[in-house]
Amino acid sequence: MAAEAHVLVFPCPAQGHINSMLPFAAALLDAGVFVTFLHTDHNFRRATSVAGSPRLRFLSIPDGLPDDHPRSLGDMLELEKSLREVGAVRYRALLASLSSAGHPSQDASDGCVDGFLPVTCVVADGLLTWAIDSAEELGVPALAFRTSSASSFLAYQTVHRLVELGEIPFPAGGGGLDEPVRGVPGMESFLRRRDLPSVFRRRSGGTDGGVDPDLDPILHVFAEVTAHSRKARALVFNTTASLEAPALAHIAPRMRDVFAVGPVHAVPSPSPAPAPASSLWTEDAGCVAWLDGQADRSVVYVSLGSLAVITRDQFTEFLSGLVAAGYPFLWVLRQDMVGASQDQDATTPQEAIKAAAGNNKARVVTWAPQRDVLRHRAVGCFLTHAGWNSTLEGVAEGVPMVCWPFFGDQQINSRLVGAVWRNGLDMKDVCERGVVERMVREAMESDAIRSSAQGLARVVRRDVGDAGSSAREFQRLVRFIKELSVEDAKSNHQN
Repeated sequence: MAAEAHVLVFPCPAQGHINSMLPFAAALLDAGVFVTFLHTDHNFRRATSVAGSPRLRFLSIPDGLPDDHPRSLGDMLELEKSLREVGAVRYRALLASLSSAGHPSQDASDGCVDGFLPVTCVVADGLLTWAIDSAEELGVPALAFRTSSASSFLAYQTVHRLVELGEIPFPAGGGGLDEPVRGVPGMESFLRRRDLPSVFRRRSGGTDGGVDPDLDPILHVFAEVTAHSRKARALVFNTTASLEAPALAHIAPRMRDVFAVGPVHAVPSPSPAPAPASSLWTEDAGCVAWLDGQADRSVVYVSLGSLAVITRDQFTEFLSGLVAAGYPFLWVLRQDMVGASQDQDATTPQEAIKAAAGNNKARVVTWAPQRDVLRHRAVGCFLTHAGWNSTLEGVAEGVPMVCWPFFGDQQINSRLVGAVWRNGLDMKDVCERGVVERMVREAMESDAIRSSAQGLARVVRRDVGDAGSSAREFQRLVRFIKELSVEDAKSNHQN
């Protein structure tokens, strides 16, 4: 029989990465590919995903941390170390069994396990370099999937050049953050120091005796992970050439192949079955009913993502600015998002919002069905951390944005929104009530911003539609994966 493609999709165990790679897995299903989606045990227990297809299954491996570990942003390096040391061993054993046609639990007549053919390809999160290496060592071709923007990937790709040019590291504060950065190709016209990820800034504990000691160790890690993508059979981005053509053009010559297939959440599905849900939190569907009672384009939607943690003072500035802007707002406020107050008698954030805005002007939820919210007629702008998923979701729905980036690729994403695409405003490095009020009002009321946002949405929708650039790239990717499966089948037959 002809070889069929069976892809193991393995995201980094964080909400934003799952949000990107699960819709990608659903698109593979629609293309006729078998998919095994790999969670960590911890996330598998939390996930609301349901296998709605006979060609999709969810499996998991341990991440090596105890069940009650918070796995918060501050624990990410600990999680990465544990996953690399404990999870990697279990991953390798699992992949060896899933990719072996002679596994004892399989039906000898067709080489299937529970109706699934052996895994013929791995698409692993680009941050999980060991998952790519282990797959190739086992003879399973591996692709890297990056859930961040191509522009931020390019910035990490040019770290060594920026050091050689003396452009990094630079002081974390002071008046020099608006100095232009010339060393990232294709971004010379708009990139400033403050638009690079915060790890590019000089460490406070660094020495003045040389450049390297001043670099944040995390920057070294990201630069190495980025360089590792050259080892993968191909690099897949959740982006489109309409948004990031210059970055993609500069990345491609250094990779074996590059595919720009996004935004994957907006890819139309021919399947009548609902796409598997990706949220690790319980979504408050009642907020959509609340939006139903609001006027068109009257509501500010506020969400700073799944990892950002703000101080009580920052929360107060956001709240004061939102109330002063005068618009109703829907605020996603995770329980762990606002730091503890030193005042023992301080009200909770939820109580503070109720007291400041009242029940009629504000709705607070711990998690929201964001894509449904952004496409709702009542939402007029999106105050966001500019994570890549949120940025793409706002772009696809044509919603003006106010960006307050927190870390990682968010700094570059917010600059793209404010200075390149002009579908919103960039509020980085500032958290003052007057600025929040002014920018929210401008995003809600500016005809120019709304026109740019809606025009960009039309372009991106065409990209993922029939014969669009992302649709063509995805078809090319599926052919690439199927060809790898045929080559793998031939190799196994010869051996």
